[in-house]
Order: sequence, then C-alpha cells, then structure tokens
Amino acid sequence: MHVERLAHALEAARAAAQAAAQVILRHWQSGVAVEWKSDATPVTQADREAEQAIRAVLARALPEAGIYGEEYGRSGNEHLLWLVDPLDGTKSFVRRTPFFSTQIALMEAGELVLGVSCAPVYGETMWAARGMGAWLDGRRVTVADTARLEQAALSTGNIKSLAADARWAAFGELVRTVDRIRGYGDFCHYHLLARGALDLVLESDVHVLDVAALAVIVREAGGIFTDLDGQPPGLATRSVLAGVPALHAQALARLRAAPRSC
Repeated sequence: MHVERLAHALEAARAAAQAAAQVILRHWQSGVAVEWKSDATPVTQADREAEQAIRAVLARALPEAGIYGEEYGRSGNEHLLWLVDPLDGTKSFVRRTPFFSTQIALMEAGELVLGVSCAPVYGETMWAARGMGAWLDGRRVTVADTARLEQAALSTGNIKSLAADARWAAFGELVRTVDRIRGYGDFCHYHLLARGALDLVLESDVHVLDVAALAVIVREAGGIFTDLDGQPPGLATRSVLAGVPALHAQALARLRAAPRSC
C-alpha cells in the first residue's frame, strides 16, 4: 500500500473511531440494556450502533476493502481487511468503568498496517501506521529504554488459560523478577507501553479484534508485539507478549524454556 493511500486509510479509521465514540458516549450517558451472547459475553445496542457507524465511514473511504467486525462478522476482500471491535470492554462499559475502547485496524496481505485505539471516557486516542510512528492525541510516542527485567513494570490482562499451562511456573518466575506487577488490562496497558510508562504486557486469552490495532501502535512506538510463542500477530492470534525489545526477548526466552503443557 502506497504511503498516500495508507495515510488516507488512517484518516478514515480515525474518523470512524470518532463516529463510534459519539454513539458510545450517548449510550454511556443515557444507559443501555444488556443482552448476552451464546458465549456468555455481554452485548449492547451501543456495540451494534457503533459498528454500524464505523462500517459506514470505512465503506465510503475504502470500498474495496473487506471488513471483519465483532458484531456483524466477516465479509468482502480477504487481501485488504478491516478488523473492528466497536466496543472492546463491554463488561467494563456496562459496569460503568472507563476501561473500554474502539479498536480499528487494517490488514493487507496478512500484515497489520494501521491501527486506531479510541477510549472516549478514559480520554485517550492513539493511532499508528506502518512507517509513520505511533501517536497519542497528536503527540508522537515511543516505548521506554528499560534493559533489565529487574527494573521492569509488567502488566497482565486475561491469563486464565496460562494458569492451566506448564508455562505458569515460568510466568511466576517472571513476576518474581520484575520490579512491579500490575493488571491494567484491555487497551490501557498497551497505551501505557507505547508511551513509555510500562515495559511488558502479557495475556493468554485474547481475540485478534481486541489487539490488532494495538499491535500496530506498539510496533510503531518501537516495541515488539507477538503471541506467547513469539509469532507475529495474525487472524489466529489468541495470546500476547508485548514489550520493549530487550525485555520482550528475555521474557520470551523464559517462556520458551518451559514445556507447552502439563
């Protein structure tokens, strides 16, 4: 994708995220009924209306692209594919906590090339595109230069499946080694990582729509973003190890040294 076309797509993604933010904020202020999906996760009218608003903007800007959305599924071009979670963190949304966001990414030929992460109540929007750096509300950001695990701040999100894996012991060693352990979760710890306020993020239970945009943001901020096996993010991604380069390498080596299962 040429730079001009990529910049156009990024502008469209940012506009789509703002359209979704307007929908989400309206429902945040007025309240919304909660339904439950077959997988026991909540969904609201805010989720559906936000995705509709996003789809409308993206279809006008890049009609040749396909789209894979949390609420309305996957269709269209597989080579050029939007990945959309209109309201990532619906459980937080319905419990009136600000840790939810809109996630929009673009994948070209299997590579994530741009991402927008908009958290309207938390009050941050980050975006990035291949070769263009990572930005927080118009200010360019980079990851920290932390070099030693003993100096690191590590944040975890969903790690339920890791607790049933033999690598749980390696994770425990990592926790004992780092300086601080936190659990910011959702978009928040990736934002903190990209702007240098955190050093490592580890999750074992994610969906690609939750993290695709954040992967581009972390990468463009100078960080490394893989799954727990060290593989780059893709449509099948279900785990994350993200961090500043030196610490990502050290943490990945520890996980790789452990057996895959009990």
